[in-house]
Amino acid sequence: MTNNIKVVQPSDIHKEETYTPTSGMKSAARRALRWKEEGKAKGAGTPVGWGRATDIVAGRSMSLSTVKRMYSFFSRHEVDKKGKDFYNNSNPSNGRIMWDAWGGDAGFSWSRKIVEREKNRAQKAWEGSAFNR
Repeated sequence: MTNNIKVVQPSDIHKEETYTPTSGMKSAARRALRWKEEGKAKGAGTPVGWGRATDIVAGRSMSLSTVKRMYSFFSRHEVDKKGKDFYNNSNPSNGRIMWDAWGGDAGFSWSRKIVEREKNRAQKAWEGSAFNR
């Protein structure tokens, strides 16, 4: 009698996909950190937002969960673009500073693309599953 047990090697275990910030995101986050150093970010952001800027500038890979949080941030704060001084680079609004801390426009389009791609993958998996019959 043969045993049909497959031995799983460590290399066989699925690793969560990670995502690397783009150069545009790094540039925006670097600008936000510079504005903070210059004292222009009084009252702006949270430790999470400033940590995100630091991670982006360092080029640290991000999990899908983090990318989803970024997309959520941008979706909630897109309205900040209509605020006073959002486009004033010499005296930017706190909304602009934190928009850039999270990766700016490049971060918004990057996170949206990843989230939409993952939603499409999940939908296709559902459509092909036995649960959808």
